[in-house]
Amino acid sequence: MPNIKSAMKRMRSDEKKQERNQATLAELKTLDQKMRKLASEPKKAKDVAERLVSRYDRAVSRGIVPRGRADRKKSRIHFFLQKLESKRS
Repeated sequence: MPNIKSAMKRMRSDEKKQERNQATLAELKTLDQKMRKLASEPKKAKDVAERLVSRYDRAVSRGIVPRGRADRKKSRIHFFLQKLESKRS
């Protein structure tokens, strides 16, 4: 436990920040799972994928997710959607 007042405040703010970051990461994971479950319904899966890509962009701008990881995940989302489209055709 820190003795300095500013260090105590920093610790409290870090805890709040960690909670927010974990909530965002959990939301991203949930949306990804939801999208993959909707593989039988490509239209709904595409809607969820659009929200997921948007959330990844927002997480990058807030510094929660590194740019490279978000780009890789978005690329895999697009490949998943292309795969669904090719199965549908």
